[in-house]
Amino acid sequence: MSFKKNASQQLHLNDRINRLSEREQRFLSKSWAKPFGDLIFPMIDEEKFEPLFCSDNGRPNTPVNVIIGSLILKEMFRLTDEELLDSILLDPRYQYALHLTSMEEIPYSDRTPSRFRERLYQYELETNIDVLQEEMERLGKEFAKFMKSNGKLRRMDSIMVATSSKSMGRLELMHTCVTNLVEQLVATNQSGLLSEHFLQYSEESKNTYCYRLDKDEVQTRLESLAGDALLLLELAAYASNCEVEFQQLERMMDDQTQDGRLKPRQFIRPDSLQNPSDEDATFRRKAGKNHKGYVANIVEECGEQGNIITNYDYDVNLCSDVEFGARTIEELGVQSERSVLISDGAYGSVENFAAAEANNIELVTSALTGKEPPRIINEFEIEDKITRCPAGLSPTASIYDAKTECFRAHFDRDTCQACPRLGECPAVLQKKRAVIRLTKSTLHRATYIVKLATEEYQTYTRKRNGVEGIPSVLRRCYGVDTIPVRGLLRTKIWFGFKIGAINAKRVIKAAFSSLLSISFPAMSCFKSGIQHSQLVLFGNRGWLPNPA
Repeated sequence: MSFKKNASQQLHLNDRINRLSEREQRFLSKSWAKPFGDLIFPMIDEEKFEPLFCSDNGRPNTPVNVIIGSLILKEMFRLTDEELLDSILLDPRYQYALHLTSMEEIPYSDRTPSRFRERLYQYELETNIDVLQEEMERLGKEFAKFMKSNGKLRRMDSIMVATSSKSMGRLELMHTCVTNLVEQLVATNQSGLLSEHFLQYSEESKNTYCYRLDKDEVQTRLESLAGDALLLLELAAYASNCEVEFQQLERMMDDQTQDGRLKPRQFIRPDSLQNPSDEDATFRRKAGKNHKGYVANIVEECGEQGNIITNYDYDVNLCSDVEFGARTIEELGVQSERSVLISDGAYGSVENFAAAEANNIELVTSALTGKEPPRIINEFEIEDKITRCPAGLSPTASIYDAKTECFRAHFDRDTCQACPRLGECPAVLQKKRAVIRLTKSTLHRATYIVKLATEEYQTYTRKRNGVEGIPSVLRRCYGVDTIPVRGLLRTKIWFGFKIGAINAKRVIKAAFSSLLSISFPAMSCFKSGIQHSQLVLFGNRGWLPNPA
């Protein structure tokens, strides 16, 4: 299948829209299809996806902007692939939104979405390039212009994304891995490698073996399974057509045992195999809850007419907020004007604050993790070393250790003991002197605590609360915890379309609220390659090219 740009975007005399009655056309113009078709659809960049297709002159592809637009609509309305196909073929709103009204035969089938997702998956697997994420983020930046955002205020938050695979206990996991390999050997006519004992795994019920057991019986069966698994790995070492099952069993044994013995639970790594059907899912405990799956980071840009998600990241749930913060700052790059990035305290680190400052970004966290340092630390006078304490005393000796990034100063013990502020000072009284040790990290935290108390920072932290609605929306309205595929890259593709759907809904809402009496950009404008940033309002005639 070769790549070909969509050439059917102009209305013509025999267009389906012209067959609608005047009343039907009036309802269509008031529906979500009008802003989607006239604002959102023309912004989709088809050429970015050209590497997904062959370069020969074979059968042309279904227009890429139609596929991407349809998958955004699919997430907006929580449709299945089959329901999406019915809507595209039978509903004039979907046809108008996707610029399909001029086509005699709509080039869309029930396999179109799944084939496109598979192309995205294979391309990222081979090149490590996520073209969908690039396009969703580019669209987000275009939408931000429509929302009149100047890019000076952003806020971010993370969300745990659950795997759709079953949550397995230790016994069930080990039993499943052993059974899968035995059944694959039987299915490929290699059961001769196995003794009669192993063939029982393909015949007996998992429920009988794994459930309704006493605590002592569970431990006995775990040890028995570990022994069987080790022996099975030896027997199947040279078997063919069972590489996946063999590698899963081998990985499981490496996670669960050491030198042939079961590991205590506390020594099992978070990145251990959780379920053979989802090898990428990892384990994490956060806020007192257990999570198996993935984690996403969302960056929202605030504008006058609304907020738009302009950046997102997706990884296994072992990725911390600090790491997401570092990635986001690096991706945003050096800002031409001072901008603010608001997050919660989990994103804060000395390195992230320094990186943000270097990029002309003010990183504002609503709190700091860990113990709060004494505020008196801010009153120490420090140049290249500690020169004076808050009481105005000079140290008897003072040095800075560059290796540990620690300031160290000695003061007279008797003087410090008599100081009225000794209770709040971090000085340690020794036999002959009082010692002050301050790290750069502690100094930064103490300075930031003071900043957080200011009215400006309090305003920022209040604005951050709004971004916490996105994880809630993703769970309640977009089913992010029930994505019907497994694996990091596959679930990331679905997540990207959900981000696109959130943004599309916000643009449609803003368009209706601000342009109720004004028409939207004509298809012919976008057909000629004119971008939204090049359009201006012209009375009641709608959007026209900006002469400037």
